[in-house]
This record gives sequence, structure tokens and C-alpha cells, in this order.
Amino acid sequence: MMKRSAADEASVVRALVVVAAGQPEVVATVLQRACPSLAALLGGLVTNPLDAKTPDQALAALAQNPAVLAPLPRDPGHPLDDGRHWAAVLGAWRQPTVVVIPPDQLDSGMPAASTALLHQWQVPCLGLVQLGGRWDPARRRREGLPWLGCLDPDGGADEANAALRELLRRRQSGLTV
Repeated sequence: MMKRSAADEASVVRALVVVAAGQPEVVATVLQRACPSLAALLGGLVTNPLDAKTPDQALAALAQNPAVLAPLPRDPGHPLDDGRHWAAVLGAWRQPTVVVIPPDQLDSGMPAASTALLHQWQVPCLGLVQLGGRWDPARRRREGLPWLGCLDPDGGADEANAALRELLRRRQSGLTV
């Protein structure tokens, strides 16, 4: 096992949950495309998806493994067996989160609804990431949502991915949890 230097440790976004909105099959597809690219971009590892049967234990374990990205296998508004939903659990744990939005959801209310849900439950949301497609920064600014940028999961937009990485790191380092 290779040991990381202090500089490497400082450059890794710590224990980040990656979420997407919609039906389970949509969420699974979005996260399968986004998580490996986000992990490579940030120098972390993708863990197994968070377990809905033991959400508190899953987040406690995540806190012990800081240099990871953990996909949330359901929409954050999805109900859990105990009556809570994922957004409430993420907020209770003050778990840093990023929302991935595929291009087909850009013209829906999904970006605003996801942001509002996480805000309602005081989830430290670093922002929204567009997954592929044509990035329109002027339009994203007009929406007034915490957009981070566009992730090219195929690695073709190196400059855009580098800008996304830097903004994610700045927002993560600015969190007070």
C-alpha cells in the first residue's frame, strides 16, 4: 500500500457522497458514468454504494475512510425503511455531497428541486455537476443554482475538468461542518 504525502492528502476531496435524482435506474446510470470520472479527477477512490438498510452505519464508516467518493444508490428524497429519507440522514451527518445532473434533466425542475431538498435538510452541498453535454455557463449562472461545471466522463474536456476539480476542492475546503 502506497502512503500519501501531506500535500497529496490536502489535494483529495474528503468523504464525498455523490447523488443523482430520479428513478433508481436513472440514478444508477448517472452514478456509474460520473463516479469513476469524479474519483479520477479528485484523486480519490469510489466506494461501494451507501447501504439503505443501515444508513447511519454507512455514513459512520465513510467518516473513517476520508479519501473516497460514495455513490448514493437512490434519489436523496427516497424514503428509508425507518421513515426518514436520505437527505435527512445526509444532513444529520453533515455529509458533504455533490449532485450530478445529466443533460436530459437540465430543462426540468430537477436541478432546483435537488438543491432545495438538500438545503432544507442542511446537507453541505458542494454544488451541481452537469454530466456531459454542452455546457452553457451563462444559462447556468442565470438559474442561480450552485453549479460547479460540466464533467466530461470520457475525459475529452481536460480544461473544463481541471476547472471543475479546482472549484470542488475550494468548496470542500470552505466547508464548516
